Amino acid sequence: MHRKPRSVFRTANLSSTSDFTQPPLNHPNPLTMSNTTTDLTQHPPRSPRQRLGGYALVPRMLDKGRATIAGKNGEYHYACPLDQRALEFLGLDPEALKAELATGKGDGEMLAWIQANQKNKHTAEEIAQWSTDADNRVPDADSREFFQKYLSECGPNRSDIKNWPDLLELDDYVSFGGKA
Repeated sequence: MHRKPRSVFRTANLSSTSDFTQPPLNHPNPLTMSNTTTDLTQHPPRSPRQRLGGYALVPRMLDKGRATIAGKNGEYHYACPLDQRALEFLGLDPEALKAELATGKGDGEMLAWIQANQKNKHTAEEIAQWSTDADNRVPDADSREFFQKYLSECGPNRSDIKNWPDLLELDDYVSFGGKA
């Protein structure tokens, strides 16, 4: 079956400028597009494993911050203990970050702001190691009981859930209709 070419590019001879269609000027750039309409009553924030600038947790924190500003954070809390780990590593004040989010900046712009304003500067290797540690963080002695209670509520038969990111992803999934 022959598919019709996308409207952004023609399949004709691209050596001629008349055969090339430019993307529309308002075409969103994923690094700068604003995501101020995050509605966490309709869907979960991004995974704690997703990266922005190499940093785990940051995209999720930005989603929660944007939703909080919009009054659409649902059961999610900006600057929660998980966010505090990222904020501490970066050396950022949660209220300053939230104020910057309120300006409507997209992820790429927020990353630039974070890098310009963070008190704790890190090498790429340090960021990668911190993010890997965040991806694999297991409950410690102080949080083990809470972890088990939380797991029993969202996935009582899920013995494969051993770390915080797995538990958060499971909770996100079941909170929006998934079956554990």
